[in-house]
Amino acid sequence: MTIRFSCLRQRRKVRASYNGAILNELKSHRDTDLDRLSRLKALSWLSTSELTLLVGALAVANFKRREVILREAALASEVNILLTGIARITCLNARSERVTVALLAPGPIPEFPSLPMSQSNFQCEAYNDCRVGTLSHDQFDGITEKSTESAFKHLRENDLKQWYRLLLRSSSFLNLGLRERIAITLLELCSDFGIEESRGTLLRVSFSHKDIANLVGASRPRTTEHLARLERENFVIRQGRQLVIRVAELQESIGHHAQLVRQPLR
Repeated sequence: MTIRFSCLRQRRKVRASYNGAILNELKSHRDTDLDRLSRLKALSWLSTSELTLLVGALAVANFKRREVILREAALASEVNILLTGIARITCLNARSERVTVALLAPGPIPEFPSLPMSQSNFQCEAYNDCRVGTLSHDQFDGITEKSTESAFKHLRENDLKQWYRLLLRSSSFLNLGLRERIAITLLELCSDFGIEESRGTLLRVSFSHKDIANLVGASRPRTTEHLARLERENFVIRQGRQLVIRVAELQESIGHHAQLVRQPLR
């Protein structure tokens, strides 16, 4: 009988220790996620108490490289925040090939509307390992209702910035040549993924020529040709698989189009 009670006590201790470890791990994740949210410029208008409430409301999930994070319907129905990693928005082109139309740094994932007659089939995928938090619009509005700023306005500004970038990179209405569209794309990537150094801005991530080709709506060989030209002109410096972009010089080289680039990327 004594042995039986001893075993029961031991099991309870193990269970309590296990449950405590799980609670500590969850708390650690939430503390880390709070730090991540606090560093996001797109959410800098939220107070510390609002950020704490936001962390508690988020349903968080981790995604491996190339996993689908959100399909088209979810992109337009919830508030989704990329906490870590790089995500990409993809869609189907006229040949039913899935191509990248946006690369996303941590922050709110923009909404891409799901239209009844559209064949684009937008979705958000993990470019590398990602951590994403999701909550409903009602939950987000409830957390931010006492904020001095408009939550709706800030989320829409983030959406419009991504749509504006897409317009600059791919629209024929602006009469931009491929060299200019590639230059605009490099400036955009520098804004989101760059670190300033003595030579210019180092892209921390090695984006492939195919990624850049998709973003500008061109073939990979033509994109490679123009990137090599920018390198010969000393606007781009190759460092192994990474690129250093001389941002000021590149902006000056595309003339008045640089004015289109500067404001939305800040």
